[in-house]
Amino acid sequence: MPEDASPNDFETGLKPLWLRAQAGDEAAYRVCLERIAVRLRGYLRRRMQSLPDDVEDLVQETLLALHLQRGTYDPALPVSAWVLAIARHKLVDLWRRRGRRDDLHDALDEVDESALAAVAEDGQARRDLDKLLLELPEAQRLAIVLTKVEGLSVAEASQRTGASASAIKVQVHRGLKRLARLVRE
Repeated sequence: MPEDASPNDFETGLKPLWLRAQAGDEAAYRVCLERIAVRLRGYLRRRMQSLPDDVEDLVQETLLALHLQRGTYDPALPVSAWVLAIARHKLVDLWRRRGRRDDLHDALDEVDESALAAVAEDGQARRDLDKLLLELPEAQRLAIVLTKVEGLSVAEASQRTGASASAIKVQVHRGLKRLARLVRE
């Protein structure tokens, strides 16, 4: 089916195949995924003009989600609407991930060179931080020092301490709440 076929033509050709695929017809499933992939590439290419290198990754991510969620399909709905809803969610997830990452970084060409110079650490601030950290229970203090001061990931801090990753997250959360209270006092 051509990529520029109307949505009704696409749905008319896709739905019977999808229903056969849902009933266990592997050949129909393969054809459905091929047709859906072609349609998704066009859909995502139009919406991701600033991220052309990510289009194929998102197509594959969407196809995987379709495969994993195929049991949630309601035969009363158009297949294409269900597919596009999943694709939209994947696209929004990508934008959120990219936005968070991109907001953390400036292009090196745009950074003022004076901002690249190392700044001497303020000794008084470090002493204040050390004093506040001593007010925390050992587990909270260690979790905060490893993740927030030394910059280790939660997984790395977990490996170093032997505590589970969730325990590290809980200790950091509780410790930061307690530090905030101590600073306000």
